Amino acid sequence: MLKDKDIREPLFDFLEETYGKIRILEEKTMGRSRADAVMVTENALYGIEIKSDADTYARLQRQVKDYDLYYDFNYAVVGTSHALHVGEHLPDWWGIITAELEEGRVDFYILRKPLPNPGVNRSRQLSLLWRTELLQIQEQNRLPLYREKSKLFVQKKLLDHVPDTLLQHQICGALFERDYTLIQEQIEAFRAQKTKGGRAGKVRKSGRA
Repeated sequence: MLKDKDIREPLFDFLEETYGKIRILEEKTMGRSRADAVMVTENALYGIEIKSDADTYARLQRQVKDYDLYYDFNYAVVGTSHALHVGEHLPDWWGIITAELEEGRVDFYILRKPLPNPGVNRSRQLSLLWRTELLQIQEQNRLPLYREKSKLFVQKKLLDHVPDTLLQHQICGALFERDYTLIQEQIEAFRAQKTKGGRAGKVRKSGRA
């Protein structure tokens, strides 16, 4: 019987072999649920829900709704005990990867490739970013920095003024470059600039976090 901890690391290696340049972010909050992992590629975010042989479908319906708000594509990664029936619990656009223990190692097979998620909400994706990352996207698009405004205000401005395909690419770029070791320093610098009233507009990178 494969458990979640048996699947994760081999899965991330498999995804890198399959997709090339990626970054994996683990345990990301999304609405009322938590994504087991998010795979960042250069132009898309993939939500990944792991259902090991020890798991049930009890929360899956709610989880699917949350994943479909946040990610461009979604995968369910399942142990062999779920392989025959998991598709009955998923929308047609979800991909399915099976995980099976073979001769002491975990083998993966893409049972169904994901299709573009028709319900993805770019505003929800922007909510995944730190305020400093939003600031970088504002600068990239030569928009006012709105340091004194709320995060929601900034998200709306980006949605109003940046073409969707470009914004999608820039969100992925921000997550590729995310550095957890610098976040406190960046927050303090942002707050300092906000206090001063500064308004001048003046990849594997594969990492896991």
